[in-house]
Amino acid sequence: MNDAQKAFRDLLHTQRVWDVPLPRLDPASAPADPLALFHSWFAEAVAAGQTEPHTMTLATVDPEGLPDVRTLMLHDADGRGWHFATHATSAKGRQLAARPYAALGFYWPAQGRQVRVRGPVTPASRAESRADLRARSTGALASALTGSQSEVLPAYDDLVRASEAAWERARAEPDAEAETWTLYVVEPREVEFFQGDARRRHVRLRYRREGTDWRRELLWP
Repeated sequence: MNDAQKAFRDLLHTQRVWDVPLPRLDPASAPADPLALFHSWFAEAVAAGQTEPHTMTLATVDPEGLPDVRTLMLHDADGRGWHFATHATSAKGRQLAARPYAALGFYWPAQGRQVRVRGPVTPASRAESRADLRARSTGALASALTGSQSEVLPAYDDLVRASEAAWERARAEPDAEAETWTLYVVEPREVEFFQGDARRRHVRLRYRREGTDWRRELLWP
């Protein structure tokens, strides 16, 4: 093992998790619907000072059947499912068009909590997608107007020029449309809530859709 590798491994092994008092999850008192518990946990993560609690990982499958993952923002969570948005022409947009199923992951270390969501993905209507874009910041609109997401970038200067033009348009036309911007909804078939425990007696509560109802079950950690 060379010195650089040893230094990295030593640094890695000194890291600790959950050096704060952790809340508890009582499965017996959990609500019947996972959305209610998600809303509650999200509010508690915000109250605990969790940085960017609205960020999540999105896992999809590429044309070769290989997994792909990235981090993006949650736009809503309602009775239909968990919402996010991207360009339909992006890598994840193309992957979802071919295989419309995804998994989401939230991690809130301030409270030792994770939430996992799995289910089919459906694009929302054009009207909803436009409304989603209009509700975002000028910077988000400029980013959407820049376009070409996931395509090869010949040079960084090309991005700078395109971004500057997009910012100018976003400021001048706050209702400008990005035609490929699409809101997606993950319809939950499974939702798992993970509550960490300092003694590694983690609680894993999984909700599984059965018709119009939810079945709750505990999993070994």
